[in-house]
Amino acid sequence: MKKTIIIVISIILVIAVVVGGIFLIKNNSAEPKERKLQTVEEMQNMLNTIYSSEKVQLPSLDTTVIDVTDETQVNVFTGLKSNANVEELVVSVPFIGSQAYSLAVVKVSEGADIEQMKQEMLDNIDMRRWICVSAEKLYITNYENIIFLVMSSEDWAKPVYDEFKNFVENDIGKELEKSETEDIELPPEM
Repeated sequence: MKKTIIIVISIILVIAVVVGGIFLIKNNSAEPKERKLQTVEEMQNMLNTIYSSEKVQLPSLDTTVIDVTDETQVNVFTGLKSNANVEELVVSVPFIGSQAYSLAVVKVSEGADIEQMKQEMLDNIDMRRWICVSAEKLYITNYENIIFLVMSSEDWAKPVYDEFKNFVENDIGKELEKSETEDIELPPEM
């Protein structure tokens, strides 16, 4: 009798382990998890994840939600001439203003031409908006209706950009980039 009970319990345990293993394998091979970036909180959480990566070494940053009704602020951080198709805007900039780093996460209205907006951002963003410094590299792409822009030195911008692509599992749109290679001409007395 004892042997029969032990055999039955053993069979039940083996079946439970097999079923559990199949369940784990099935869940791991399922479709990639959809990354939600539709709220300001989700965008900020994404930035916290990016900034916590070992590959990202940045100065102290201030991450702020920008009032999208303020067309001037939208233009400064994105290069967009209009705020018409901007639903949300989250930006990160250094606490100290003389460091060339700027990141913008833009939620675009449904039906807007994202590719046209990205091109407008590339064409119009001021990579020299800081006193005495300029960003040397600009990267722009999108994930669904979210445009991601980062500009800074290559050492700061590239790891952040790569971590964004990693965060959205490389499910991105067209990538745009620009390098600021012109030297700033200083007056002779400097």
